Amino acid sequence: MKERRDFIKKSLLGATAVVFKDLPFSASSYAADFKMKEPARDKLNRLPGGLWSVMLTPFLDNKDVDTTGLKRLTEFYIQSGVSGLFANCASSEMYSLTDPERLLIIKTTLSAAQGKVPVVATGTFSHSIDKCADFIKQVYDTGVAAVVLITSQLADKEEDDDTLKKRTGQLLKLTGNIPLGIYECPSPYKRLLSPELMKWLGETGRFFYHKDTSCDPEAIKLKIKAVANTPFSFFNADTPTALVSLENGGAGLSPIAANFYPELYVELIKRVNKPGSEKELRRLGARLTVMDSAAGQLYPMSAKMFLQQRGVPITPVCRVSPREMKVSDQMRFAALMEMYKETLEQLQS
Repeated sequence: MKERRDFIKKSLLGATAVVFKDLPFSASSYAADFKMKEPARDKLNRLPGGLWSVMLTPFLDNKDVDTTGLKRLTEFYIQSGVSGLFANCASSEMYSLTDPERLLIIKTTLSAAQGKVPVVATGTFSHSIDKCADFIKQVYDTGVAAVVLITSQLADKEEDDDTLKKRTGQLLKLTGNIPLGIYECPSPYKRLLSPELMKWLGETGRFFYHKDTSCDPEAIKLKIKAVANTPFSFFNADTPTALVSLENGGAGLSPIAANFYPELYVELIKRVNKPGSEKELRRLGARLTVMDSAAGQLYPMSAKMFLQQRGVPITPVCRVSPREMKVSDQMRFAALMEMYKETLEQLQS
């Protein structure tokens, strides 16, 4: 977990700290003020449940974006059975990309996906609400199903939830009917949403994707309950609590370890509602939890290296520099590969 947190923190190097000034906003505004008054582009009602992969960004040796590798990677995710793709996210090293590069990887992903699965992507990278709104529109114009907001970029750490709600409301007013998502990204800092805020977001009718990083079973249950009967779908980023969310109404998963072996997570989700598979479900969930601790080391380089060994034509090159790989790391990833192969073989037998 520490390696994973270090990656997120390092990914922010060079990015400007986000500080918002209060903007005009009526304190009496309610969720109804922001409901869609007209259908969205494709009349989005709800995103499909299942595995939503948090996409990597392949780079060439010179650290330029490898669009050919990204196309092959997108095809790999789809062939593995994912239900959707989250492009331009933390795993994509989004804070190390320029705006044109962010749009490039989103467009490349959409082109490669060919409409087979929906794609969402992050759209908030500025200290200015107006600039955020403008970039959200640019991202939506690429053809994504929804544009994702980062919780910790909408309010400073010391600011309360009312401030976060006000700024979110301002963005809603500035972005028309664009479908949105929200992600509790650990960078610039980890800001979790309360069940009350989740309920408000769901009732606007504008939010369709939530990537949750609370890693807390009770919080997860409360948040899922808060968005019941709304189009706001809950996707858990945390493998140890994956079954908690899936068995309590969560729509699906978005864990980083799915960048190593997405088909195992697809199978886990399928087995949740499969009669007579309780024992196998628990065994698979336990194994993925153990494997998750290794997957978080030296991420995202480790995931790129792992996929390269699996035959995906990408390099392990990253713009976010992890610590130097040790012999013990190589042994750990070799063991992870063996566990993956063994688990897949058991599932197929």
